[in-house]
Amino acid sequence: MRALHCKTHSTSSEGNNFDVAATLLQEMRQYFCLQIKVVPRSFALRAKDFFYSYLLLDEMMCRRIEGNHMAKKKEFVEHITSQQEDFSRWYTDVIMNADMVDYSEIKGCMVIKPYGYGIWELIQKELDRRFKETGHKNAYFPMLIPESLLMKEAEHVEGFAPEVAWVTQGGGEPLQERLAIRPTSETIICSMYSKWVQSYRDLPLLLNQWCSVLRWEKTTRPFLRTSEFLWQEGHTVHETQEEAEEETMRMIHVYKEFAENVLAIPVIAGQKSEKEKFAGADHTYTMEAMMLDGRALQMGTSHNLGQNFAKGFDIQYLSREGKREYAWQTSWGVSTRMIGGIIMVHGDDRGLKLPPKVAPIQCMVIPVAAHKPGITQKARDLKDLLSAAGIRTEIDEREQSVGWKFNECELRGIPVRIEIGPKDLEQQQVVAVRRDTLEKKVLSWDALPEAIEKLLKDIHQNMFNMAKEYRDKKIYYARNFEEFKQGIEEGKGFVKAPWCGETDCELEIKAETGATTRCMPLDEHDTIKGVCVHCGKPAKKIMYFGKSY
Repeated sequence: MRALHCKTHSTSSEGNNFDVAATLLQEMRQYFCLQIKVVPRSFALRAKDFFYSYLLLDEMMCRRIEGNHMAKKKEFVEHITSQQEDFSRWYTDVIMNADMVDYSEIKGCMVIKPYGYGIWELIQKELDRRFKETGHKNAYFPMLIPESLLMKEAEHVEGFAPEVAWVTQGGGEPLQERLAIRPTSETIICSMYSKWVQSYRDLPLLLNQWCSVLRWEKTTRPFLRTSEFLWQEGHTVHETQEEAEEETMRMIHVYKEFAENVLAIPVIAGQKSEKEKFAGADHTYTMEAMMLDGRALQMGTSHNLGQNFAKGFDIQYLSREGKREYAWQTSWGVSTRMIGGIIMVHGDDRGLKLPPKVAPIQCMVIPVAAHKPGITQKARDLKDLLSAAGIRTEIDEREQSVGWKFNECELRGIPVRIEIGPKDLEQQQVVAVRRDTLEKKVLSWDALPEAIEKLLKDIHQNMFNMAKEYRDKKIYYARNFEEFKQGIEEGKGFVKAPWCGETDCELEIKAETGATTRCMPLDEHDTIKGVCVHCGKPAKKIMYFGKSY
């Protein structure tokens, strides 16, 4: 017994971690109970100092000691590279350690694990509701596209040809015609629209498809750029050019609202340059977000296809005047790339920070001193209470230390962690810890669901505000090319500058700085002054430039 007593004190004096302390506590409980059964009267005097040590250690285990937690935290996150040291490596460390994704046996293809896929399901749910509210319906089209169909729109084919994967054999027999695995679905969908659209009464035709596409990428990174990825693609047909443009603009605004109100990501909506527009489109609108390393990520696009595909696939309708007219079309899409954006806009050196609306687990309940009577049961009751209120809640009852569980919650970006221990049970309260600020707040059991709902809303708004503040500080206005290069190379952010709009100038800027055109902001097309930041010709556009993913 003296040896065990000495072991306890020496370990404590060295700042024992939670795992060692838990093991010692269990040994002491077992030894204490055994001695009571053997020598119930004499043991009480002999074990006085031992008993006091037991109580001291037990009390320590029941408390949330921030110092021990932070010491454990330092040990736990050593395998996550800091953002400052290597942002690219940090990203890979986070997605792997948060158990979001894994590499497959097929080069360039990822396996999305349940936690990562749970985020995509919530993205789908939120977007699908918005699509249906704007009159769109879901459909599904084949993933295999005959080569003859793909070749019908020349500019489209030229844009995607290097990325197409071909099927040349089926069931052991060579195919008469090669089949492309869809890199996008305009051609296969247009082949059907030419059958379905006959009269102005068939319009507008507003369809969306949830599917995967395949583009044979040379350099890949999970979520950001993979050969196969998940996405949605909307395809619509209209009577007039004005209606098609209205649809194109409507959907980029739907995406922008979604990015800001669901993902807590501030975006800049604007038009792509002629060089950067979608292959086969008249023009393309985009929303651009800034990552924590200052690079741009294209989060979604909406394309006005004009009559290019309608003429290539003979999509004509009988007009109200009784004439045969070519239809006007749009297409628009977002993908699992959005998940990469969430990680790189909000994450920190502790791991993920998930916006509450797309967090698979919004609230994790962790019993502290779970061996004590009533703690675990109350934690289960609170989990059920919050779940019944529509808050995605889980309880962590695994045989790991409390500190380990706290750290894993932070790594996985769970918005709210709820701790309940003996003191909380006695005072009918919980301790709620925010992932975005790590701030702790004591909440009463009364009206707990309402308090957590409010907390989640506050977290979303704070995450958006933090991301916007960071982005705005990293946007530089350049009046000349020296200021331009300084903003790109030293500022490592976006540069906003007057631009001539010419492709040759755009290519020269990229060759000299590595920066590409991101978008011409929608709300600033009428405020053009001065000369092009690079070539000195009269400026026609205001353009955001930046290095990108």
